[in-house]
Amino acid sequence: MEVLLAQGQDRPEPSLVARVADALRAGGVAVLPTDSVYGICCAAAPKNPAHERIFEVKRRDRAQTLPWFVADAADLDVYGERVPDWARRLAERFWPGALTLVVRASSAVPAEYAQPGADGPTIALRVPGSELDRAVVRALGRPVAQTSANVHGAPSATSGAGLDPAVAEAVDLVVDAGPAPVGVASTIVDATGAEPRVLREGALTEAEVLLAARG
Repeated sequence: MEVLLAQGQDRPEPSLVARVADALRAGGVAVLPTDSVYGICCAAAPKNPAHERIFEVKRRDRAQTLPWFVADAADLDVYGERVPDWARRLAERFWPGALTLVVRASSAVPAEYAQPGADGPTIALRVPGSELDRAVVRALGRPVAQTSANVHGAPSATSGAGLDPAVAEAVDLVVDAGPAPVGVASTIVDATGAEPRVLREGALTEAEVLLAARG
């Protein structure tokens, strides 16, 4: 396990971004800081062994798929389809930021990353409010699959110092940028229907989401 220190998340060093992208491109698993909490990440590439490793590190049920970090709101139309207008308003209002939108998955999403459903597969997308994370996605050239950096059921790490040593030792690379500025997990919204449905209230309240969705 290698540890890289970052001076915050707003102005990432190009060399650090390249190092992380190279590690993920090579099939590695990394812990990255985000605006909300620290996350365990891998490249969202088809048949990437690192995808399975994340479930082993986190001890998470394989039935629960991993949300993706994407670089831009335009990716809603790359990896999602039939995205409702109200979801676009949420993306415009809260991205980059601590909002995760669950949308119908397009054919660009490999099957192992999509959540099966009665109305077709879905994928959870987020543009994180961390320039470091967005720079890694851009350098990698594909989304990053991620989940909070903790053993399933344990508190999420909100700083590098708060990372579970067992998690840190099980990954290839840890980027420590100090405390996460928000320190609370993202709010997750189901955007597959005619109206928003908040699946998890986090950094954004349900009232904020519903108000912004109405436009």
